[in-house]
Amino acid sequence: MTDSLEPYANERPAGPVALDEVTVIIPALNEERSLPRVLGDLPPVGCVIVVDNGSTDNTARVAAESGALVVAEPKRGYGSACLRGLATIREAIQGGQPAPRIVVFLDADYSDHPDLLPELVKPIWADAADFVLGSRLLGQREPGAMPPQSVYGNRLACFLLRLLFGVRYTDLGPFRAIDYGKLCDLEMADENFGWTIEMQIKAARAGLRHTEIPVPYRHRIGTSKISGTLSGTIKAGTKILYTIARYGLQRPSAKSNDPAAQKAKATA
Repeated sequence: MTDSLEPYANERPAGPVALDEVTVIIPALNEERSLPRVLGDLPPVGCVIVVDNGSTDNTARVAAESGALVVAEPKRGYGSACLRGLATIREAIQGGQPAPRIVVFLDADYSDHPDLLPELVKPIWADAADFVLGSRLLGQREPGAMPPQSVYGNRLACFLLRLLFGVRYTDLGPFRAIDYGKLCDLEMADENFGWTIEMQIKAARAGLRHTEIPVPYRHRIGTSKISGTLSGTIKAGTKILYTIARYGLQRPSAKSNDPAAQKAKATA
């Protein structure tokens, strides 16, 4: 890991994934206990950006001590933190540093397995996909790591994605990788719980090639900001359903690569 966005190779070499062309964004809110383990398990990559989302503990300090580039986003919200991470990449590019080829998003709670990052980015590196989702529902989960409301909520959301957008997912998991240029084209905007589902909807509408890989999932360190409380679960579920409905009610452009748009064009 480095404390800045280091220069990347201009050409993709043959063979293993060049992890120095990968930038990792980790939103973090009061994760001083888990971050050292998350950052310690990450393989060396081009840059790790930890976005301190208004923490009241030592999150920023422990992240910096572990070699991450730490930026602050005082406006609370998962999406706000992710957007700040992307803004940091843009600022570095404007300052003359080359863009990463791949961006990986990873939670700071140690529920995912950071050491699997090479497997996550491999389909993009091989030009077999633009967007790769680490599916917890396809992988091995520790008993109780995903509470029932999370499991069934994910299944409902994925059913609606298939119904309304013609795209198949099994999960809305936060551990994901995406081609940086394609990500910029999505023009992500959600500042809160709708971030992950917004990305999946926009990726479908843009015709991005996507795949899922099974990822194991364990109990997080500390209490979940979403499923750990009733209010958090309700807020997240409501926002996810609202986001699906919002985009589902929009009539897609027939010029897009959205399956719904292509169907409408074919039957017009």
